[in-house]
Amino acid sequence: MALDATARRRWLGAIALVVALAMLVCGETLLKEKLTNLAFVCYWLVCFGFTGLAILVALLDARALRRRTSQEHLNLFEATLKELQTDVKNRRRPRGHRRGGLQPPRPPAPVRREGGADG
Repeated sequence: MALDATARRRWLGAIALVVALAMLVCGETLLKEKLTNLAFVCYWLVCFGFTGLAILVALLDARALRRRTSQEHLNLFEATLKELQTDVKNRRRPRGHRRGGLQPPRPPAPVRREGGADG
């Protein structure tokens, strides 16, 4: 099962985030007393690196999503423009329009009463 670029990016971000979270929990509980000086600094730098990787992947994913959305808007605009051009070329009116343009609805006809006071 091959993953597309979006799925790979999201899996990578999720894994980096889970590793950073697991390191945070382990560093604050199990390893708190065992880490000393250089090991302490290296451990938290690696944890910080995984957190930074998760943030970077999230930003790249947001940029790719914005790019894909912009491309879809452009494609929709171009398709609508082509449809309008073919409508004009075929002299067909777009849906919902009448020959004289959009017209307001007609007022209702007056009600006629029989045997009223008039006569």
